[in-house]
Amino acid sequence: MNLAYILHSATLDRFYIGYTSNFDVRLEFHLNSNETRKFTSKATDWEIYFKIECETKTQALAIEKHIKEMKSKIYIENLIRYPEITIKLLEKYKDC
Repeated sequence: MNLAYILHSATLDRFYIGYTSNFDVRLEFHLNSNETRKFTSKATDWEIYFKIECETKTQALAIEKHIKEMKSKIYIENLIRYPEITIKLLEKYKDC
């Protein structure tokens, strides 16, 4: 399953946006990575904030890129508040 996902750290009050085809393994990596160069190693309280199941890897990567390009906490919060945004994203990047 291909996912675009967002994690949130209350400690940092920051979001992390990513893509994966194996969410459980990827989340474990984020929570237990000791590599200090990795962004998610700056906190240990990452929680799943949002995820979008995609039909293809290309679609998931396009949605991840779109969310990152928005560079907006408000946009990320609106993904939860307004589910129709997710529907529009899946439609927009359907044929990627």
